Amino acid sequence: MFVNVNPTSYVAISKWSDGDKPREKLIEKGATALSDAELLAILLHTGHQQKSAVDLAREILRLAKDNLSELGRLNVSDLRKLRGMGIAKAVTIVAALELSRRRQASRVLQKSVIQTSSDAALFFKPLLADQHYETFYVMFLNHANKVLQCKCISSGGMSSTVADPRIIFREALELHATKIILCHNHPSGSLRPSQADISVTKKIKSAAALFDIEVLDHIIVAETGYLSLVEEGVI
Repeated sequence: MFVNVNPTSYVAISKWSDGDKPREKLIEKGATALSDAELLAILLHTGHQQKSAVDLAREILRLAKDNLSELGRLNVSDLRKLRGMGIAKAVTIVAALELSRRRQASRVLQKSVIQTSSDAALFFKPLLADQHYETFYVMFLNHANKVLQCKCISSGGMSSTVADPRIIFREALELHATKIILCHNHPSGSLRPSQADISVTKKIKSAAALFDIEVLDHIIVAETGYLSLVEEGVI
């Protein structure tokens, strides 16, 4: 079922003055001068029937409750509920949002060295907080806490995912990692660790000792923030 919002008036962007056209405005004044809707309109490229690209962009923002964080949680299926949102437009929006998340995460990896749990959380949160299903990541580090690699180990359902220690330690041995940081997200928004979270952490930590690998922390991230099992005294 399509969500249809009829604009009160419609004038094609091509008929607008150059100073008001999103692309021309960005070139002349820079990206910061554009509204969220205008930036989205550039990604959309075109509108639909009696709806300009800016009108369609405003509908997308309304679908996301005018919240960019909520916008990041929308997937292709969500966006296609809007009339005029074809696959190409929806994929373009989702791809742009994913690039934004990766850009935020890359800032942490540029440091190369992880000093605190908050350093790791700053990397993981942009990647995982918006997802609708649980995903388990592991960050592999050397003896000096330099990041060697960060890898998704598994993706699961709305409330759980499986972290196979065999996969984790195979990767760790191949990378010659001596330390690891575990992380998964809670789509519910709750940061409280479940008994399963605690159990799998202790299982992995116990197995890690056999390989002389140190589990530095297990971090839970959600849209609301992050929780460190080490800082909470759980492990």
